[in-house]
Amino acid sequence: MKKVIVQKILLAIAIIYLPIQAAAWGAEGHRIAGQIAESYLSPKAKKAIGGILGFESVAIASTYADFIKSDPTYNYVSPWHYIDFDKVYTYPEMQTFLDKDSNVDAYTKMNFLIGELKKKDLSAENKALYLKLLIHIVEDVHQPMHVAHADDKGGNDFKVNWFSNPTNMHSVWDSQLIEFQQLSYTEYAASINHTTADQRSEWQGAPISQWLFESNQIAEKIYTDVKPGDTLNYKYNFNNISTLNQQLLKAGVRLAGILNEIFS
Repeated sequence: MKKVIVQKILLAIAIIYLPIQAAAWGAEGHRIAGQIAESYLSPKAKKAIGGILGFESVAIASTYADFIKSDPTYNYVSPWHYIDFDKVYTYPEMQTFLDKDSNVDAYTKMNFLIGELKKKDLSAENKALYLKLLIHIVEDVHQPMHVAHADDKGGNDFKVNWFSNPTNMHSVWDSQLIEFQQLSYTEYAASINHTTADQRSEWQGAPISQWLFESNQIAEKIYTDVKPGDTLNYKYNFNNISTLNQQLLKAGVRLAGILNEIFS
């Protein structure tokens, strides 16, 4: 009898724990950008988003697209999180590529979601789902390894060590650099959320193609600076944290700009 009870308890813990694990990878980075975005929402956008998300903040909603990875129903959204490239593009080359892009990727799906959310007759269910997906994907494309090489799956197959722990370059930029700062997402957002009106205007005025080009250029530098098998530690954090923080800040500011436009 005791054995059965123990098994049931372990099963219950597993059911609770697995979704948390699925949601936890990169969660802090998303919430930092979401927290920053909320600080720049217009009153009209804030009211509209509140009507869709209820008491859920943009910061908390930002991790939903990773949370649903544990549900096979949503397997179709996996390619929406990134756009990989098979060569180094100049900006005009990337614009030409994106103009013809018909793949299922972050670029085409951001444009799809923005278009859908502007529709007045969108169902409440789809409105909530599409808003959460858009929040997440806008943030994702500011993480350089989400706009990186196709042949190593955005750095997932680029093996390195973070201090003494085996990992990969995608994970280093997704979570390990951020977690190394030892701040909560609200503390982190407050520490980097310092912008001027001119900065916000410039960043929000840039087309999505420029966001992708900027991230891809950073990714190319990451590949140049590190070799497979390298051990990354304090020096890597020192050399790269300002770039990471700038990308988190741009993600939040640009997300706010997109949401303000949709819900104007």
